[in-house]
Amino acid sequence: MSLDFMIVIFLIGFVGSFISGMVGIGGSIIKYPMLLYIPVMLGFTAFSAHEVSGISAIQVFFATIAGVWAYRGSGYLNKTLIAYMGGAILVGSFIGGYGSTLLSEQAINIVYAGLATIAVVMMFMPKKGVDDIPLDQVSFNKWLAAGLAFIVGIAAGIVGAAGAFILVPIMLVVLKIPTRMTIATSLAITFLSSIGSTVGKIVTDQILYGPAAVMIVASILAAPLGAKLGQKMNTKYLQWILALLILGTAIKIWTDIL
Repeated sequence: MSLDFMIVIFLIGFVGSFISGMVGIGGSIIKYPMLLYIPVMLGFTAFSAHEVSGISAIQVFFATIAGVWAYRGSGYLNKTLIAYMGGAILVGSFIGGYGSTLLSEQAINIVYAGLATIAVVMMFMPKKGVDDIPLDQVSFNKWLAAGLAFIVGIAAGIVGAAGAFILVPIMLVVLKIPTRMTIATSLAITFLSSIGSTVGKIVTDQILYGPAAVMIVASILAAPLGAKLGQKMNTKYLQWILALLILGTAIKIWTDIL
């Protein structure tokens, strides 16, 4: 890689990981389209959809570790939710990550756009009262949470995402988890999901390790900074930032597909 190309990859990783730490996602919803389109726009060699999903998978693994570390001791990490959803999404993401080799690039992009569309619809649904629930009184249907996480894991493993961009609206809208707990806990669940999708991508040789290494360094630096800012921001702003990011990505990818 040239120095210019490394700088571009680093900036994509830094911006995406900062936002991921702030709103509780692994960052693939942002970095997937950025890696797909920005290098080409600047005259560099294009990544294929398989290569982008591989780079995204291993980068999310490190970004979420850094984000969860920033939330340690905050009281926002729900261990029961992490255990049920994390275990289910780990299995699902491994199946999706391994099975992605059977799909065309067009199919991978369609899966990604479909996930983003469902997520953005859910983000704009009313979420009244979720932030009024005391953290020690949060309850949810454990098996519903696990089942939804398993389905999300399969789809997310296919595109090399960890699925937090759809887990967050599921946790807010379906499971009624308060926003800050959702953000912190989703980072931990996303970390577990990324293990499955990363192993699946490595086993099937879908990762470019040079660009991935640059993205990892950017993630470790940026994700904790975003998480610290996210703990201080108004929860409504955090929800709107995530909703608009998902909407923009969905529109862009559907436009290219159609």
